[in-house]
Amino acid sequence: MLMPSKVKFRKQQRGRMRGMAWRGSTLAFGDFGLKAIKPGWITDRQIEACRIAITRSIKRGGKPPFIRIFPDKPVTKKPAETRMGKGKGAPEFWVAVVKPGRILFELEGVTEAEARQAFALASHKLPLPTKFVARATAGSGV
Repeated sequence: MLMPSKVKFRKQQRGRMRGMAWRGSTLAFGDFGLKAIKPGWITDRQIEACRIAITRSIKRGGKPPFIRIFPDKPVTKKPAETRMGKGKGAPEFWVAVVKPGRILFELEGVTEAEARQAFALASHKLPLPTKFVARATAGSGV
């Protein structure tokens, strides 16, 4: 699973997901991408499940998928049937904070039909709605 090798603080506050994504909202590495429409947290396990679904769908055709998000936020949980108080729980898993407009995955070297199929499979693994985006190559003169 993806996780940071080292963090400054073991526990973080939950924060807010207001506004649109400023960075990472345009295609940078591939010709096709999967873009988030609503905000949310994506766990390390969900990212890995999407990566496997995309890779198996394209059957080793084209380049491996570019993963544009990284789970760098620790989420804590208290044990089940524990009384209130006694401090914050231990870190359980890692999430990537995603805002609307963020590109999650990119593909290069495959046809649009293959990319749509791969991203459709990957979107079923995610907890938030996404849409397929393609690089606008038609109409660019130079």
